[in-house]
Amino acid sequence: MGAELLIPLKMRIAPNSTVFLDRDGVINKIVYRDRRPTSPRNIEEFEFETGVESALNRLSTAGFRLFVVTNQPELSRGLLTQESLHMMTGRIMNALKIEEVRICPHDQADGCGCRKPRPGMLLDLANKYGLALEESYMVGDTWKDSRAGNSAGCRSIILDREYNLGDPADWRVSDLSEAVDLILERSSETFGTGG
Repeated sequence: MGAELLIPLKMRIAPNSTVFLDRDGVINKIVYRDRRPTSPRNIEEFEFETGVESALNRLSTAGFRLFVVTNQPELSRGLLTQESLHMMTGRIMNALKIEEVRICPHDQADGCGCRKPRPGMLLDLANKYGLALEESYMVGDTWKDSRAGNSAGCRSIILDREYNLGDPADWRVSDLSEAVDLILERSSETFGTGG
């Protein structure tokens, strides 16, 4: 019994288990324009959500691979520059334990397979890195994130926000820290060493 407590949590996670994270509203704060939630358009508007670094460190320490998958249609709409997007992505990669930030720059009318709610970004990353989608999670703040995750074979978690109260997911939690608690608890139950 004592030996079981010494086994690192990392040993209990399936190889290549992953947490995919939406960007706006999960990693960084939403920017409201005309009372509507939108994404930041420059580095000055880009601000991390409280506690995001410690929450993601817990997942990384437990053995999860971490990726950001984000729709950024403001790029194709001419409201966001490549330079500003590059700076925001750089801030994420420098501050957080993220392996890759995958970006869909398309607008809804483009009909591409990478724009959430379609699962293209998750499937591409799974193929590139050999990820175990059935043992992975998608954490987001809208139904598009949940749908993309579920369509890719992941379990979905949505963070409660005033703009998503009717959006479906496998689980709803108050914030990213609570999402991490849920993921680690479920993973420990699933991959625990038993008695």
